[in-house]
Amino acid sequence: MDRRDIADLLVFQTVVEAGSFTRAAARMGRAQSGVSQAVSALEARLGVPLLARSTRSVRPTEAGQRLLEQVAPALRQIESGLSEARQGHDQPSGTLRLTVMEYPARAILVPALTEFLADYPGVRVDIHVSDRFTDVVAGGFDAGIRFGTHVEKDMVAVPLGPDVRAAIVAAPSYYARRGYPERLEDLAAHDCLNYRTASHGDLFRWMFREGARTIEIPVGGAAIFNDGPVMIEAALAGLGLAYVFEPHVAEHLDSGRLEACLERFCPVWSGYHLYYPSRSQKSAALSALVNHLRHRRHQ
Repeated sequence: MDRRDIADLLVFQTVVEAGSFTRAAARMGRAQSGVSQAVSALEARLGVPLLARSTRSVRPTEAGQRLLEQVAPALRQIESGLSEARQGHDQPSGTLRLTVMEYPARAILVPALTEFLADYPGVRVDIHVSDRFTDVVAGGFDAGIRFGTHVEKDMVAVPLGPDVRAAIVAAPSYYARRGYPERLEDLAAHDCLNYRTASHGDLFRWMFREGARTIEIPVGGAAIFNDGPVMIEAALAGLGLAYVFEPHVAEHLDSGRLEACLERFCPVWSGYHLYYPSRSQKSAALSALVNHLRHRRHQ
């Protein structure tokens, strides 16, 4: 292997993560021309283009994406090892890149970070909030937080809380106007707030349990959202029925601003899990975060 490859691979990874040579150069403290030259030299040695360049952005080619998926875990481990060597092996350090859904970012991760970052001043946490199902390896992340049912089988999954129950909710003003649905078939006659998924762009099909059967129902309504908190605000305003998870609206259910219906059909979903690739060794910083979150869960 050419000794220059590792250094240039780190530059290539940073360009992909930053989405531009300018931002990558600023992040690395290098001149933009030097960053561009490093990637070009790597492409020349490999004999394949790794980046598709335009006037506004850069993105990995198919070959570049495959390469990044293969080498990203090793690069993160090298970076973590070098950082720990500089800071001292017993003190975790370096940057943790996390992809997290909006609710667990607010309710689980952020409350844990005050104590965690105070305990480990050498660690920096880079949080990417998105409801999109993200491949942590391809995205260059160390770990993610998602529902347990959405975690791939080749990942290590650490539960962060109990399972959560789905709920169909609406404001009292909506029920006063339209009545309460009592059967799943009644949903066809109601205004339902649709949610457009971030991963595929399709409309979420409401999932229910009836006996041993799982039922998915496409619902109709005049409003579609791609943001959960905004959809909850629409439900509070009396716009329609919303499919949510009980912890997300617990305060509104307790206050009576929202009321649930069809409870006997609402399933329980596997709770939030922190997940990371099983085939790569955890950095000291990630190990520390996992242990910290486990400890908080059992307090």
